[in-house]
Amino acid sequence: MDMSPAALWNSMGFVGKAVVILMVLMSIYSLWVMVERFIVFQKAKNQSLKLLGALSNLLTKADYSQAIEVTKKYKDSHLAKVIAAGLLEFEASRRDKRTTDPELAVEAARQGMDRTAMITVAELKENLGVLATIGATAPFVGLFGTVMGIIRAFEGMAKSGGGIASVSAGIAEALLTTAGGLLVAIPAVWAYNYFQNRVDRFTVEMSNSGSEMAIYFMKEVGVGNEKAVG
Repeated sequence: MDMSPAALWNSMGFVGKAVVILMVLMSIYSLWVMVERFIVFQKAKNQSLKLLGALSNLLTKADYSQAIEVTKKYKDSHLAKVIAAGLLEFEASRRDKRTTDPELAVEAARQGMDRTAMITVAELKENLGVLATIGATAPFVGLFGTVMGIIRAFEGMAKSGGGIASVSAGIAEALLTTAGGLLVAIPAVWAYNYFQNRVDRFTVEMSNSGSEMAIYFMKEVGVGNEKAVG
């Protein structure tokens, strides 16, 4: 039997071809998600490193307006989104004449950063569910093709009365779809775990940055000093 890709394709039945096409589409989609998420995460990492260096002097001078403008330049940074939310809430609360307790400004900033962090985590996880779904279902799609290939093999045996030639096409179809399902699923699972670990690290970074900004705001309004004196 000719084992070239063209010959294998021609020997496959309708269901087998449909399974192969479906797995090819799943593979292309998962590959697109991998590339897209990798670019997004690299931008977030690189811009966050630049952001921290640009903000250090501005926060030391308490130049909040300029600090907010700087965060806008690094819109792809997960830390920029959290820090910007804290600065905006802190400034808005301090300018609100109805806010007399300085702790309210700090609490507003903390809540704003927490909300933004949760939204940002959801954005970072975008399309990762696709990788998990493909990784979980691709082997079963391949198994379906395997079953149909074996059925074709037995049908060929029944019609011809036996012989390796009568079952070779069905067996080849079964093995091809099995291998295809694993070939699609394994990279998807690896990529999902890799990106999930990166999301976890980004989440920790946002949590740490939020805590540091909250401490900074407390020092700015003198909340810690007042409690120490009291």
